[in-house]
Amino acid sequence: MLPEKPIHLMLHVFRARGIMRRYAITNGFDGVLTILGMLTGFYFSDFHDLPVALSACMGAAIALFISGLSSAYLSEKAERTLELKHLEQALARNLDSSDYGQASRFLPLLVAFSNGFSPLILSLFILLPLFFADNLMALGLSPLLSAIGLAFVCIFLLGVLLGKISQTFWLWAGIRALLLALVTVAIISFFEI
Repeated sequence: MLPEKPIHLMLHVFRARGIMRRYAITNGFDGVLTILGMLTGFYFSDFHDLPVALSACMGAAIALFISGLSSAYLSEKAERTLELKHLEQALARNLDSSDYGQASRFLPLLVAFSNGFSPLILSLFILLPLFFADNLMALGLSPLLSAIGLAFVCIFLLGVLLGKISQTFWLWAGIRALLLALVTVAIISFFEI
């Protein structure tokens, strides 16, 4: 249900953009590291059935999407409902039809979409080499290694984004995020038998 006054809603959305950004980045990291972990596991186990690997990774990406969508909606809806109830009690009036009341119902949807779509979109980007595996193999490239490389690029760019947000040195922020991905790969390779 869209609010009746879009200008007032946009003011509330503008104030909530930090929450949406945090959800998107947090679940984006989850999505990239999950897919990176799966691809790394497939690579180190010499698993060469790429359609099965793609299917498993797509299953994880869809699960992350649904989980991100539903968990963010339910938690943000609960928080917004609680805030609205406290404000209504303080003002001793019903705020359902107010701009704030409408935003309290609409913003959880926006937060849920940012939380759900970020891992899905990043996962689909990382999995592009598996979709085009035949073309890459014809060029002598490994689809799994190419996808792992794209995961490293995504992690680095998420780190750069965090550096920009925090107004710190973007390159160091990207390298820190990249180090997390390298640690993830190292741990997975250590446990591969």
